[in-house]
Amino acid sequence: MKITRELVAKLPKTDLHLHLGGSMRLETLIDLAKKDRVELPSFTVQGLRETVFKESYHTLEDYLKCFVYPGAVMQKPENLSRIAYELAVDNQNEGVRYIEVRFAPQRYAGGEMDLPQVLEAVNDGLNRARREFNSREVIVSGREPRFDYGIIACAMRYFTKESSMYFKGIFSVHAHSRHDRIFGLASFELTGAIVKARREKGIPVVAIDIAGREKGYPPIHHREAYMLARRNFLNKTVHAGEAYGPESIFQAITELGADRIGHGTSLFNPEAISDPAITDRQRYVDDLVRFIADRRVTIEVCLSSNMQTDPELHRLEDHPFRRMMSNRLSCTICTDNRTVSNTTVTDEVLKAVNAFNLSYAQLKSLVAYGFKRSFFPHNYRKKRAYVKQCMDYFEEVTADSI
Repeated sequence: MKITRELVAKLPKTDLHLHLGGSMRLETLIDLAKKDRVELPSFTVQGLRETVFKESYHTLEDYLKCFVYPGAVMQKPENLSRIAYELAVDNQNEGVRYIEVRFAPQRYAGGEMDLPQVLEAVNDGLNRARREFNSREVIVSGREPRFDYGIIACAMRYFTKESSMYFKGIFSVHAHSRHDRIFGLASFELTGAIVKARREKGIPVVAIDIAGREKGYPPIHHREAYMLARRNFLNKTVHAGEAYGPESIFQAITELGADRIGHGTSLFNPEAISDPAITDRQRYVDDLVRFIADRRVTIEVCLSSNMQTDPELHRLEDHPFRRMMSNRLSCTICTDNRTVSNTTVTDEVLKAVNAFNLSYAQLKSLVAYGFKRSFFPHNYRKKRAYVKQCMDYFEEVTADSI
């Protein structure tokens, strides 16, 4: 069968690695910046595309600089709600039926909002979009699957006093502590806040994550936070293997108990290993791949953003996704940052199909993994029923194309 853009756009899809700040509509960024008197390099969409949200970046650090401007307008609850609402609508408009939106609440707390208020503001926007979409007759009748979402709270591997009012306060209170200890304490505090938000407010925070600079800031600093998450039945994902070697992925799984890995692009690269204790690098990689496959740890694959941040990737066909598929790893296609990478879920799925010659069966498996390996915020019976409804709808949409 021929897998076209029109077909992919109709398919029920997921996005499990989706950053709120990196997926804001540029028109909204401009509008909010004007209202809040935030200076931008340009106040036109084209100008921002030329100066900030570019086609290519030199490094991951260069890529992460894009978040400065969205972050500046995400300091008010009404702004966060609007951004979250529009993000959900943008996904709904291209057939995405389930998203997990991630962001760092501590970046937006300490001023007008505390941590619970940040979480509530984002949830309000997502919930409004869900209610509107699920009130449609085709959803109410059960002919199509409904839209749903979860929230993932990101702790930061690294931050400074200038990163936010909240982080400034942490440095002030722990003025005589090592910085790596402060990073871990901030993660622990965030975990406590999201556990309370789940329990007392019913906010569907489904997992914790750590994001930001990977090199020099290992997962071990956040072990206490992840153990607290485990004790409170929170799922766990970790940005790992994006800007550091395979041992970063191993540590995320063994030290933090990660259920999923964000990116994992260095997985098959023995030359990226920097630990001198690892003498047989190829064997280490082979063992790690088998370890991940055996435990069904899912990799959140973000093709476009990886091409923009990894200087070793020159062609999409060279992306390790090919080897992930050949090794039968559990993978799901994600956008990472819709605005920063100028992409959509439809774009990412189509890139995977064309670059790696995916068959109908492989495409169906990828879509199914997205639903099955999600941190769905309801019980197992409801999740099974939802996955079945989505995959039945997948077959219905593709029936005329097979």
